[in-house]
Amino acid sequence: MLEGKSIHLKLCDRENLDYFLDFWNNLDYYSDYEGIMEQMTKAEAEKRIEDTSKKATFIIQKKDGTSIGLIVYFGQSSGSITIGYAIEPSEHGKGYGTEALQLMTDYLFLAKEIHRIQANTDPENKASQRILEKVGFKREGVSRRSSFVRGQWRDEYNYSILREEWKEPRTLTKIK
Repeated sequence: MLEGKSIHLKLCDRENLDYFLDFWNNLDYYSDYEGIMEQMTKAEAEKRIEDTSKKATFIIQKKDGTSIGLIVYFGQSSGSITIGYAIEPSEHGKGYGTEALQLMTDYLFLAKEIHRIQANTDPENKASQRILEKVGFKREGVSRRSSFVRGQWRDEYNYSILREEWKEPRTLTKIK
C-alpha cells in the first residue's frame, strides 16, 4: 500500500475486486471526456488484476478505507510508463486526484527503472490538465483524433514528466 497524507493507493486484489468491477463497469464514473470502457465479467477482472508484469491497478482510498477511484499504470517499454486515473464524481474537486497522481509518480520513479511517465487527456478536460500540471507534468503536444469517445474521434493532449524534472518524492510517506 502506498500511503499519502489524505489517501492511500491499494494494489487491486481479490479483496477489492468487486469495487474494481463496479467502478470499471459503471458508465456514471467516466466523464464526457473519456471513452466508455469495455465492459468486463468478474472472471475477466480477476485475470486483469493478477497480471501485474507490465501493468497494475490501484484502488484510491481515503484514510478511512472508503474507495473513491482507480489509478493504473501500463505499457512499460523503452524506459517509459503510461498512467491513467479516475475519481468518483462525488469526490471531484477535493484534491484526491492530485494526491493520487503524485503518489503514483513518486512510487514509479522510486521503484521502476524508468525515465519518463506519460498521460493523455481530452483538450476540454481542464480539471485533469490542472492535476497533471500541479504534479509537474508538461504538455508536449496533441495526438489528433486518437481517442474514440462516445461515438466521436477526439484529440488528446499528451503530457509527461521526466525523472530529472521530478527530483524527489513530494507526497509518498510510506510503502507498506
